[in-house]
Formats: sequence, C-alpha cells, structure tokens
Amino acid sequence: MIIDGKAIAADIRQELKERIVKLGQQIKLTVIIVGDNPASRIYVRNKKRACEQVGMESEILSLPADIETSTLLKTVAALNGDPKVNGILVQLPLPPHIDEMAVIEHIAPEKDVDGFHPINVGRLSIGLPGLRPCTPAGVMELLYRSGISPAGKQAVIVGRSNIVGKPLAMMIGAADATVTVVHSKTPDARALMRTADILVVAVGRPRFITADDVKRDAVIIDVGINRLPDGTLCGDVDFDAVAPLVRAITPVPGGVGPMTIAMLLKNCLATVI
Repeated sequence: MIIDGKAIAADIRQELKERIVKLGQQIKLTVIIVGDNPASRIYVRNKKRACEQVGMESEILSLPADIETSTLLKTVAALNGDPKVNGILVQLPLPPHIDEMAVIEHIAPEKDVDGFHPINVGRLSIGLPGLRPCTPAGVMELLYRSGISPAGKQAVIVGRSNIVGKPLAMMIGAADATVTVVHSKTPDARALMRTADILVVAVGRPRFITADDVKRDAVIIDVGINRLPDGTLCGDVDFDAVAPLVRAITPVPGGVGPMTIAMLLKNCLATVI
C-alpha cells in the first residue's frame, strides 16, 4: 500500500473547513518570518494558501534578518496579547544570532501551533491534552487513517530531533507501541531497524534506508525530503528498492509533507474549541 499523504491531508482540510463554517468564528494564524531564506518563503506561502483553503485568516509578518532577539520577542508578546490572533508560528530556522529557544518559549503555549513550547512538550510527555508538534501528529494521522494500529507493534524511529523523533517516540508509545529510537551513536542501528513493524525515518540523508534495512511486511514512514543534484526530490528511504518488500510506505513527495500543514491548521482550530 502506498500511503497517500496528499489525499489524506485533503480529507483533513475538508473536515476542518466544514467545522470552521459551523463554528461561525474567524480564526487567524500569524506567521513570523525573519530574513529571506528561500525555502522558508515557500513554506510560509504554502501555509498561507492552506489557511485560505479552509477559511482561516492568515497574516505574514516579514522581519529583517538583522533583527535583535529582544525586538522579535516584543513582536511575539504583542501577538500573545492580541485577542484576534489565535495561532502564532515563528518560521524556523532563525538567523544564527537569534536565540531560537528564547523565541519559542516566549510564544503563549495556548497559541503555539507548532507545538514546540516546553509546556506543550511537557503536556505531551505526561499524556495531557495540548498542541502537538505537527509532523509527528501527521505521522500518527497517516497511520490511523490507513488502518494501521501501533498497539503491540515494534516501532523504530531513526533520528532524535526535537521536531520529529523525540515527540513521535512519545506519541507512538502512548498508542501502545514498543519504541526504539536509533541515532548516529547507536551500535548496529541497522539491525534494530530490521526489527521494526513500523519504521519511521527522519535523518535528512537521501535514500539512507535500503532494502537490507527493513523487515518484510513492515510499515515505512519516510519523513525526509532531500533535493538531489538533478533537482529531483527523494526521501530518506530508497523507495524503489524498499516498496516491493513492505506492507505500506509513504512516498516522497506526497507522503508526510502535506500532513504537516494539515496538522498545523488542525492545531490552529484547536486553539478556539
């Protein structure tokens, strides 16, 4: 089975659009972008378009690359206090001179639609409701909506980032999987990958996972997206080699990527209901 993240994300957007119509209330997402990173500009543009598709208001604040951390924090504080702003997102990465964690911590947890604030991460860790990081939440939706239950499964996550690996380990563990996180310092990591009923890969290395690294009939979730020298995109998994061997797999593009923005919209709606 090819897990069609694009189709599942479209279903979620339609569901959100219907809920917003019934709610009858304006919902506003404000995105702050600092500097002129081309990739960040594309991501922000995509987020704005997605908001419009479901009937949310979207505001983009473009700030200069040389802005000081203190000035950026004042901008965030003003949005925290603005009752018309439901969700706040600061597009990462920020320029190196800015204290990224200070900015994340300054966003009001109830408006933190990225789900990165330590309070939201802490609530996740002890099983309390809260805004969840979008990419891991998107992975869980892909599993559930594809009829794949993590309960009782061996789940191996390749990569331990704060954005994907760590929060996903908590989410999939809360869904009753037995979780192993492997990383660059894990001895014989590939042997552990071969034990996975569900293998999630988020390392940013093109076609890092080969046919020799997967268990037959496993479920493969490829979070990576890499641009090759010829301009084409590929994931962290060698899709052509792995797909014939496994039960289900996400493509790149068209797998996890569309889900991240869909879950961002879901988080924004969750701030008001």
